[in-house]
Amino acid sequence: MGVQKRTSVLEDLIKKAGGCAVVDGGFATQLERHGAAINDPLWSALCLIKDPELIKRVHLEYLEAGADVLVTSSYQATLPGFVSKGLSYEEGELLLKKSVKLAVEARDKFWDAVNRNPVHGYNRALVAASIGSYGAYLADGSEYSGYYGPDVNLEKLKDFHRRRLQVLAEAGPDLLAFETIPNKLEAQACIELLEEENINIPSWICFSSVDGENAPSGESFQECLDVINTSNKVAAVGINCAPPHFLESLIREFKKLTEKFIVVYPNSGEIWDGKAKRWLPSACFNDDKFELFARRWHALGASLIGGCCRTTPSTIRAISKVLKESD
Repeated sequence: MGVQKRTSVLEDLIKKAGGCAVVDGGFATQLERHGAAINDPLWSALCLIKDPELIKRVHLEYLEAGADVLVTSSYQATLPGFVSKGLSYEEGELLLKKSVKLAVEARDKFWDAVNRNPVHGYNRALVAASIGSYGAYLADGSEYSGYYGPDVNLEKLKDFHRRRLQVLAEAGPDLLAFETIPNKLEAQACIELLEEENINIPSWICFSSVDGENAPSGESFQECLDVINTSNKVAAVGINCAPPHFLESLIREFKKLTEKFIVVYPNSGEIWDGKAKRWLPSACFNDDKFELFARRWHALGASLIGGCCRTTPSTIRAISKVLKESD
C-alpha cells in the first residue's frame, strides 16, 4: 500500500499539470552563469560546500520559470567524492541531506509566496533527489560509454549506490531520480537496491544515449526496460542528457516497451567531451525549438519534460508555456 500511495504523488502532479509536468533545466549551467567555478570532480555538488545559497537561488529561478519538479544538486555528490575532498563520511552524509533540504526550502518558500495570489498558474512542485550514475562519480565520461571495466559487477554497483540512496531517501524527497544510467547492469542494480532497502518513494530511471537507438553500452532499450518493467517502485523511465533530436524516435520506442510514465529532459544538443571536460561546437536547440518540440514529445507520450545540460530557466519557461497552453 505504501508504494501505491507515494506513487500517486507523481500521478497527481501529472494530472494537475494537464497530462505533462515540467522538469527543471540545466543546474550546473545556471550555477556557472552566476559565476560558480565547478570544474571539479564534484561538479555542481561543489556548491553544497561552497555556496549553498546559490543552489537555492537556482532552484527558485526554475520554479519561477514554471518547473513542476525540482531535481536536487546531488547528481555528482557521492560519499567517496566528498571524502576525497578531505571531508568525513558524516560530513558527506550531511551534505547529501542538505541537497534535498535546499530544494525543499526553495519549493516551500516559492509556494507560500505564489499561493497568496488566488490566481496563479503554478503547481506545488515535487522535489526529486538526483542519483547520478557510477560513471558520473568517475567523472571520466563513462556515463556516455557504458563501459565501467571488467571489475565492475552488479554487487559493486549496489555497494556504490547503497548508502547514498539510504541517506537521500531519509532526507524526505518526493521522488528519486536515477540519471544518465548507461547500461542494463546499473539499471538492475538500482532496481534491486530499491527492493532491498524497501524504498517507498516513487523513482524514475533515465538513460543516456549517444546514437539515438540504444543505451551507451550498445544494449537495446528493450533489454534495459525489460528489467525495469519488473519493478513497481519505478514510476517513470526515460532519457536525460541526450541530444533533443533523438527524442521523437526514443519516445515512440519507449511507448512500445513500457506502461510507465515517460520522462525526457535532453541537453541542448551541444556535445560534451568528457575527457577534455569541455563543450564542443555543435548545432543546438534554442528555446523556440524546445517550445516546438515539447509539444511533439508530449503528443508522442512523454508525461514529464524538461532540460538538462546547457538549458536554462528561459528554456523551461518556453516548455512550460507551450505545455500549459495545450492543456
